[in-house]
Amino acid sequence: MPTHENWMREALAEARLALATGDVPVGAILFDAAGQRIAVGRNEREKLQDPTAHAEVVAIRAAAAALGDWHLTDTTLVVTLEPCVMCAGAILAARIPRVVFGAWDEKAGAVGSVYDLLRDRRLNHTVEVSAGVEAEACSALLLDFFDSRR
Repeated sequence: MPTHENWMREALAEARLALATGDVPVGAILFDAAGQRIAVGRNEREKLQDPTAHAEVVAIRAAAAALGDWHLTDTTLVVTLEPCVMCAGAILAARIPRVVFGAWDEKAGAVGSVYDLLRDRRLNHTVEVSAGVEAEACSALLLDFFDSRR
């Protein structure tokens, strides 16, 4: 079975593809219980001019379409950046039980930095979270992107 680090390297490859459209380089991949890739996503806000086209939402939509079911139980979402409030809500709505993320988002993170929605016991679904996987590589990709725009 692949490790979280291997999965994150795959998500980083997806994130780099977002650079071609001028999008913030964030990548997400959903894996099934056997470690098989179900769906991928990358930020496409600029490409689609859609404020909801975050990598996580793109991957969740693709997985639901591929599986023919919005219940994404027994899956793991791997994403290069800590999910925001919108993405955390989508993760909860899809009933994704596990999230692995790389870089922390100290300004908009909703999985431990600013908020911790995925582990809020007041909600009807909680998520197992593995944070900081390949954090240095994930952070470097984002820092390079924003440095090049200044």
